[in-house]
Amino acid sequence: MNSEKQFATLAVHAGEQIDPLTGALDTPIYQSTTFAAADSAEMAALYGGEKPGYMYTRYGNPTLHALEEKLAALEAGEAALAAATGMAAISTAILGYIGSGDHVVASRSLYGAAYNFLNKKLPRMGACTTFVPSLDPADFERALQPNTRLIYFETPTNPVLDVLDIGALGELGRSRGVPTMIDNTFASPALQQPLKLGVTVVVHSATKYLCGHGDAMGGAIIGPADYISELRQDVLRDFGGVMSPFNAWLILRGIHTLHLRMPAQCANARQVASFLAGHPKVERVNYPGLERHPGHALAARQMKDFGAMMSFEVKGGYEGGRQVMDRCRIFARAASLGDTRSLIVHSASTSHRAVPRDERRAMGVSDGLVRLSIGVEAAEDLIEDLDQALAF
Repeated sequence: MNSEKQFATLAVHAGEQIDPLTGALDTPIYQSTTFAAADSAEMAALYGGEKPGYMYTRYGNPTLHALEEKLAALEAGEAALAAATGMAAISTAILGYIGSGDHVVASRSLYGAAYNFLNKKLPRMGACTTFVPSLDPADFERALQPNTRLIYFETPTNPVLDVLDIGALGELGRSRGVPTMIDNTFASPALQQPLKLGVTVVVHSATKYLCGHGDAMGGAIIGPADYISELRQDVLRDFGGVMSPFNAWLILRGIHTLHLRMPAQCANARQVASFLAGHPKVERVNYPGLERHPGHALAARQMKDFGAMMSFEVKGGYEGGRQVMDRCRIFARAASLGDTRSLIVHSASTSHRAVPRDERRAMGVSDGLVRLSIGVEAAEDLIEDLDQALAF
């Protein structure tokens, strides 16, 4: 479908066709590992890439292909690749650029598993990462080395909601010949399209807002067609992090309502953040939609709305944060995000538990930090729940 169509139309129609055999409107779930060839010549052509088609789901699948077409359209990219999980997407995308002897420049504030991959796994492969402790693009530039092959970052960041300048980092990468990669999970393409701002590659945990219903795991990589083709043939096939056709179908279904869910969740988040900002038990609220947030003006320029993720620092430190999580009645104590249901997690005891305390605090993840993923419930009920949870 023409990428000039509006986002809502692409969310519903891009990548999907009426089934020519049955007239089915929904993309079929091709729950098959194996596809037969007509003869040896066709099989050889499929294996060699001379003929488009399918032979084995680890190499490609029609349901996954429909999802990939939709993802590329939503992010305004040349091509996309679906992966089994968000971390499968992140690791696959990074390994497409990085090998032994190479160097990555990354933001300090990152999703815990992504930080561990860059900090612990890459060194085992002979590569290394410099983590930039500031948000200033000039500090990213100073961290570049002759062997730097990638600039990696998130915005807004998980879980402290820092806002980085996408356009400036994209320009830095282009000027120095270094690809840039952003995890766009927190914003989703409904709020932010980094490729249009000059970034090379976008990755997602499709488990989150893209799926939206907490019922399917997946990851996504969107970028240049030749790079995506290389990932498909030389990285994803060999490491095997392939999404199942059924999960691809669930995520396709979820994306149909992405443009409806995100405004509702963002509206709820604004009300919740305003409530928390005035609460005496809350020391700080990290939400770009608040004017006092240091990244508010930048987020207003590069995002269509401020998102439905936030975190806040509870008075009482580690135990205070855990008490708030334990006392909630509507917010589910769950480590994921992007669900239609509101979720709460105490970061220091869960997502960033494996990060040493000094490193965690340097990332902005303090002992009392609580992260919220705001869903589509009534904002008044969410606020009442947090109010009673904070009354400890």
